[in-house]
Amino acid sequence: MKTKKKLSPKQERMLEFIRGFMAENGLPPTVRDIQYACGISSTSVVDYNLRLLQRDGFLRRRPDVARGIELLDKEGRSAGFLPQIPVMGYIAAGEPLPGPSNDGWTQEPIETVELPRHMADSKKNLYALRVKGTSMIDALIDDGDLVLVEPTHDVRNGDMTVAWLKLEQEATLKRIYREGSRVRLQPANSQMEPIYTDASNVETRGRVVAVLRTL
Repeated sequence: MKTKKKLSPKQERMLEFIRGFMAENGLPPTVRDIQYACGISSTSVVDYNLRLLQRDGFLRRRPDVARGIELLDKEGRSAGFLPQIPVMGYIAAGEPLPGPSNDGWTQEPIETVELPRHMADSKKNLYALRVKGTSMIDALIDDGDLVLVEPTHDVRNGDMTVAWLKLEQEATLKRIYREGSRVRLQPANSQMEPIYTDASNVETRGRVVAVLRTL
């Protein structure tokens, strides 16, 4: 493990401010934020010290991005101030896609995603799925977006759910409505028809609690 160099008092102030700013706001500060908060004479002095901090392994920086600062741990990895959740696969917002096994999404995540702190609740054990299709477009969920899912079998009529069709061994993202002995899986797209199936054929794998748009 590489021993990091001793920081100057100015650099210590800068790092302390960056850590606090990221913990409170969920994103890095700008160079001018650092200048004002740390009482530094100019942005060029901030920029110079950021270059030294990057050289010595305290942070990684993209100077072409206004908030392109990433703090690093002792091993040179991202310090991860924002909560991260796993993206466990794809979910159909259209015709159902072959989905998880009967045990659920148990494979390794295909990626991880950082969340704004106010969106993450550790008690809910959230995971994410990437959407394929446009059946939920009127609910502002488009192809490629991420839905954040709270694992639960306890859903109410109208909830947007990850629905597992047992006979078909397929999963789909729809609003669920229980109608006697059958279930209606309702898209949010006026051009698409709902899916009707026996109630015994549907298992809910989770409730959508938030959406991350793909720009």
